[in-house]
Amino acid sequence: MKSKSRDQSLSDSRADSRELDGSYDPLTDSMVEDGQLSALSSRPEGLDQMLQRCSFSRAELQVLYRGFKNPAALQECPSGMVDEETFKTIYSQFFPQGNSSSYAHFLFEAFDTNKHGAVSFEDFVTGLSIILRGSVTDKLNWAFNLYDLNKDGCITKEEMTDIMRSIYDMMGTCTYPCMQDDAPREHVENFFQKMDMNHDGVVTIEEFLESCLKDESIMQSMHMFDNVI
Repeated sequence: MKSKSRDQSLSDSRADSRELDGSYDPLTDSMVEDGQLSALSSRPEGLDQMLQRCSFSRAELQVLYRGFKNPAALQECPSGMVDEETFKTIYSQFFPQGNSSSYAHFLFEAFDTNKHGAVSFEDFVTGLSIILRGSVTDKLNWAFNLYDLNKDGCITKEEMTDIMRSIYDMMGTCTYPCMQDDAPREHVENFFQKMDMNHDGVVTIEEFLESCLKDESIMQSMHMFDNVI
């Protein structure tokens, strides 16, 4: 018994040492190559903590983390935090047929909830969990935050137009028939007529939720752009 206890103590000590010196990654349950150490200097919170805050399984989180800490993706962000330029570069690979820069900027701002100028793994997982696994209300709240560019609690017609135009810039060139230049403005006009219930020129979160939840045509319009998030 004493020998087993001593062996266990030695094993625990080695594990603690590997975590402290950065050679062991508890999220992926694997050793980290020397070349990856600098890219993991900013480690995420514990796996168990993240499991409580998101809708992903342990295995899904490990897969996401392996992709997130990929040195190829983070070669310009050695801290393990994705800055805006790297985020734009990564995002542009998914929409090579259009200009995704503006929309990637807005999306980055929505993910960077702490306004650090960088997206951590926790930021990424929290947002992705809402987008993919959240309730309808959770998703709409996240969408409202995306559209509310200056984060003042209201969406203006100009803010929604900026978002819509960025989406059309990114996707318009690959659609058939080709979208007209005034399509974003027309889309926004249609939204605002239904959402701005008191006609004061802005849409509050209450108006946004009520309009989307009770109007099937608005929900369908929102779902049209699910694949760009």
